[in-house]
Amino acid sequence: MGEPSGRGRGAVGAGHVLGVDSGGSGLRIAVAHAADEAPRPLAVRTSREPVRIGPAGIDAGHLLSQLLPAAEELQREVRADGFTAVCVGAAGAATLGDELRTRLPAALATAFGARYCALAADAVTAYAAALGQRPGAVIAAGTGLIALGTDPTAAGGWRRADGWGHLLGDCGGGAWIGRAGLEGALREYDGRPGGSAALLARAEAVFGPARALPGALYPRPDRPAVLASFAPEVAGCATDGDTVALGILRAAAGHLADAAAAVCPPAADSVVACTGGLFGLGEPLLAPLRQALAERLPRARRTVAAGSPLDGALAIAAALAGDRLTLPADAELLQITRPAPGP
Repeated sequence: MGEPSGRGRGAVGAGHVLGVDSGGSGLRIAVAHAADEAPRPLAVRTSREPVRIGPAGIDAGHLLSQLLPAAEELQREVRADGFTAVCVGAAGAATLGDELRTRLPAALATAFGARYCALAADAVTAYAAALGQRPGAVIAAGTGLIALGTDPTAAGGWRRADGWGHLLGDCGGGAWIGRAGLEGALREYDGRPGGSAALLARAEAVFGPARALPGALYPRPDRPAVLASFAPEVAGCATDGDTVALGILRAAAGHLADAAAAVCPPAADSVVACTGGLFGLGEPLLAPLRQALAERLPRARRTVAAGSPLDGALAIAAALAGDRLTLPADAELLQITRPAPGP
């Protein structure tokens, strides 16, 4: 790999920062102006190969093999003299990111002269995109569910609720809703109370005969995603007035609000935002969620997330470059590497 043209000149990358979002569908990488307080991507690259996870957790070598060439392309495209700060937001970084924490800062400093490096859980970059550096809570919900909250002016650090995966938690997330919907379908098939003819019809239309459901689901390595794929069917049945589906979405909304209430700081100016694909289910979920949040967090103001986790990664990188970052550093959720102080 060629050496970036600006390395060794001083003030390397002073004008640009790099943001990375690594998730289940691959990498998204963007460059932005370092001076912008709300940076927008100047150029973006996408890799559709998810980063591998091995015995040591997230495979740092695999991530870097995709990230470094794409970042070099972006550097040339915008004529950047390296990047003064980089933020990598990665799904699973909190529990599977030890190798990334060890290897990333030096690799990015060597390749692009990066003086600041942040490795963040994807929930942290979602928080930065949704709320910036204001106190509050973010409910990040897709296939799974995690809530994250902080008050940047306090010493309390981050508060996290759920995110325990589809077997132990992620209550109210897409896989949870889909599983509950399929349970309602099988209750109807068996003739047990609590079943729904509408959900049974949708389950058989999607997966085939009800009696074959266990064989269609249990062996699948992507079982959470398959369960979550049924969540829109539950929402559709709720829209048509099915009482079981409506009850599932009311329960899901309660779980989401419970998670937000567990992490939201008590400050009077706290804000709660929702981000993630689950909220595309629309009013069948959003209406009971508004009610549940009003009951559990009556003082918190609700807002719509303004950007994506990639936007959040750029915002963290720009705040680092400008010495404006007030989000709390954390060994697992937000690792910050800064230049060592001079003698």
